[in-house]
Amino acid sequence: MNDTNYIKIFTGNFIIVQRMVQELQNNGINPVIKDESESGRLAGFGASIQGEQEIYINKDEFVTANMVIENIKKDLQL
Repeated sequence: MNDTNYIKIFTGNFIIVQRMVQELQNNGINPVIKDESESGRLAGFGASIQGEQEIYINKDEFVTANMVIENIKKDLQL
C-alpha cells in the first residue's frame, strides 16, 4: 500500500480489529483490512497460526479515525 492515500492506523488480532472496523464504519469511515495469513491461506500457503490484521484508512480521515481507535484502545486497556 505504498504511494497511496491510505495509512496504517492499527495492527491487532481479528476480534479487536473487527470491533474497530465496526466503530470506524459507524463514524462514516470505510477502512481497508489487510490480513497476510488469510491471503496466504487463500493462495494455498496456509499457516497454522493466525496472524494479525492491519487497518488502513484514508489519510483525509485520520483525525476522526485516530480518535475512534484511541477510545477503543482505552476501553480495552491496550
